[in-house]
Amino acid sequence: MGFQEVVETVGQGVDAAGVVAIVVGAIAAGVAALRTARGGDAPVYRPFRQQLGRSILLGLELLVAADIIRTVAVTPTFESVGVLAGIVLIRTFLSFSLELEISGRWPWQPKATTGAPQE
Repeated sequence: MGFQEVVETVGQGVDAAGVVAIVVGAIAAGVAALRTARGGDAPVYRPFRQQLGRSILLGLELLVAADIIRTVAVTPTFESVGVLAGIVLIRTFLSFSLELEISGRWPWQPKATTGAPQE
Protein backbone atom coordinates (compact mmCIF):
# COMPACT_ATOMS: atom_id res chain seq x y z
CA MET A 1 0.00 0.00 0.00
CA GLY A 2 1.47 3.32 -1.11
CA PHE A 3 1.51 6.69 0.58
CA GLN A 4 -1.42 8.07 -1.42
CA GLU A 5 -3.59 5.07 -0.60
CA VAL A 6 -2.81 5.39 3.11
CA VAL A 7 -3.60 9.11 3.07
CA GLU A 8 -6.83 8.48 1.14
CA THR A 9 -7.83 5.83 3.70
CA VAL A 10 -7.05 8.19 6.58
CA GLY A 11 -9.10 10.92 4.87
CA GLN A 12 -12.04 8.55 4.49
CA GLY A 13 -11.72 7.56 8.15
CA VAL A 14 -11.80 11.20 9.26
CA ASP A 15 -14.79 11.76 6.93
CA ALA A 16 -16.57 8.84 8.56
CA ALA A 17 -15.75 10.21 12.02
CA GLY A 18 -17.32 13.54 11.03
CA VAL A 19 -20.52 11.88 9.86
CA VAL A 20 -20.63 9.72 13.00
CA ALA A 21 -20.16 12.81 15.20
CA ILE A 22 -23.14 14.50 13.56
CA VAL A 23 -25.39 11.43 13.67
CA VAL A 24 -24.51 10.41 17.23
CA GLY A 25 -24.80 14.03 18.40
CA ALA A 26 -28.22 14.36 16.80
CA ILE A 27 -29.41 11.16 18.43
CA ALA A 28 -28.00 12.21 21.82
CA ALA A 29 -29.64 15.64 21.53
CA GLY A 30 -32.96 14.00 20.66
CA VAL A 31 -32.77 11.57 23.56
CA ALA A 32 -31.86 14.36 25.99
CA ALA A 33 -34.73 16.49 24.67
CA LEU A 34 -37.20 13.63 25.13
CA ARG A 35 -36.00 13.03 28.69
CA THR A 36 -36.29 16.73 29.47
CA ALA A 37 -39.76 16.91 27.93
CA ARG A 38 -40.95 14.00 30.07
CA GLY A 39 -39.47 15.58 33.16
CA GLY A 40 -41.78 18.55 33.24
CA ASP A 41 -41.24 22.28 33.14
CA ALA A 42 -37.61 22.51 31.99
CA PRO A 43 -37.03 24.18 28.60
CA VAL A 44 -36.50 21.70 25.77
CA TYR A 45 -36.03 23.54 22.48
CA ARG A 46 -33.02 25.76 23.20
CA PRO A 47 -30.88 23.05 24.88
CA PHE A 48 -31.75 20.68 22.02
CA ARG A 49 -30.65 23.24 19.43
CA GLN A 50 -27.44 23.96 21.31
CA GLN A 51 -26.47 20.31 21.64
CA LEU A 52 -27.38 19.60 18.02
CA GLY A 53 -25.41 22.65 16.88
CA ARG A 54 -22.35 21.53 18.82
CA SER A 55 -22.43 18.10 17.21
CA ILE A 56 -22.79 19.65 13.75
CA LEU A 57 -19.84 21.97 14.46
CA LEU A 58 -17.69 19.02 15.52
CA GLY A 59 -18.70 17.08 12.43
CA LEU A 60 -17.93 20.03 10.16
CA GLU A 61 -14.48 20.42 11.69
CA LEU A 62 -13.72 16.76 11.05
CA LEU A 63 -15.04 16.96 7.48
CA VAL A 64 -12.86 20.00 6.76
CA ALA A 65 -9.85 18.16 8.19
CA ALA A 66 -10.56 15.18 5.91
CA ASP A 67 -10.82 17.45 2.88
CA ILE A 68 -7.51 19.11 3.74
CA ILE A 69 -5.79 15.75 4.22
CA ARG A 70 -6.99 14.41 0.89
CA THR A 71 -6.45 17.59 -1.12
CA VAL A 72 -3.00 18.53 0.11
CA ALA A 73 -1.53 15.04 0.39
CA VAL A 74 -3.16 13.24 -2.54
CA THR A 75 -3.94 15.74 -5.32
CA PRO A 76 -2.15 19.06 -4.72
CA THR A 77 -3.15 20.80 -7.98
CA PHE A 78 -4.24 24.42 -8.25
CA GLU A 79 -7.74 23.28 -9.19
CA SER A 80 -8.08 20.95 -6.19
CA VAL A 81 -6.69 23.58 -3.81
CA GLY A 82 -9.18 26.10 -5.24
CA VAL A 83 -12.06 23.69 -4.69
CA LEU A 84 -10.79 23.04 -1.16
CA ALA A 85 -10.66 26.79 -0.49
CA GLY A 86 -14.30 27.11 -1.58
CA ILE A 87 -15.36 24.20 0.61
CA VAL A 88 -13.48 25.58 3.61
CA LEU A 89 -15.03 29.04 3.11
CA ILE A 90 -18.54 27.61 2.97
CA ARG A 91 -18.00 25.39 6.00
CA THR A 92 -16.37 28.24 7.93
CA PHE A 93 -19.41 30.42 7.24
CA LEU A 94 -21.65 27.58 8.44
CA SER A 95 -19.52 27.17 11.58
CA PHE A 96 -19.72 30.88 12.39
CA SER A 97 -23.47 30.87 11.82
CA LEU A 98 -23.92 27.84 14.07
CA GLU A 99 -21.75 29.40 16.76
CA LEU A 100 -23.91 32.53 16.65
CA GLU A 101 -27.04 30.38 16.99
CA ILE A 102 -25.60 28.34 19.87
CA SER A 103 -24.00 31.02 22.01
CA GLY A 104 -25.70 34.20 20.81
CA ARG A 105 -22.39 35.85 19.94
CA TRP A 106 -19.76 35.72 17.21
CA PRO A 107 -16.68 33.59 17.96
CA TRP A 108 -14.45 36.67 18.20
CA GLN A 109 -16.72 38.53 20.63
CA PRO A 110 -15.81 38.29 24.33
CA LYS A 111 -17.99 36.22 26.60
CA ALA A 112 -20.45 38.15 28.73
CA THR A 113 -19.30 38.47 32.30
CA THR A 114 -21.60 38.03 35.25
CA GLY A 115 -21.55 40.00 38.48
CA ALA A 116 -20.70 43.56 39.26
CA PRO A 117 -18.24 45.39 37.03
CA GLN A 118 -14.77 45.75 38.49
CA GLU A 119 -13.15 49.17 38.79
